[in-house]
Amino acid sequence: MAGALEVPIQDIGELALKSNNPASISSTCTVFAESEVISLFAKGTKKEDIAAGIHKSIARRVAGMAKRIGVAPVLVFCGGVAKNVGVKNFLEQELGFEIVIPMLNGKSSAQLTGAIGAALIAQDQNNS
Repeated sequence: MAGALEVPIQDIGELALKSNNPASISSTCTVFAESEVISLFAKGTKKEDIAAGIHKSIARRVAGMAKRIGVAPVLVFCGGVAKNVGVKNFLEQELGFEIVIPMLNGKSSAQLTGAIGAALIAQDQNNS
């Protein structure tokens, strides 16, 4: 989607937060959603509104799935997508509570959380 909007991937979350009028992205299929994005872009919809619409759509779907399994605070957001402030923001809005991003030495360790956990388990098993 960042490519379709001609925005660097690392900037799309910040761009989404600048929107005052998120565009409606209704497709659940990424191919069709990308077509919607290209169409909106061609119609002159602001990039930030399209970016916000993308993030809102993703957050709505993820929150819906999470609510079905019974998500509640404290929720820890791990993986590379946790570096996207737009996803975090819109997901918090959909869920109605703050999401925690793991930190290590004052920096996000969201991308490393799985590896750190695996290393701790391996260390524990090695010491047993």
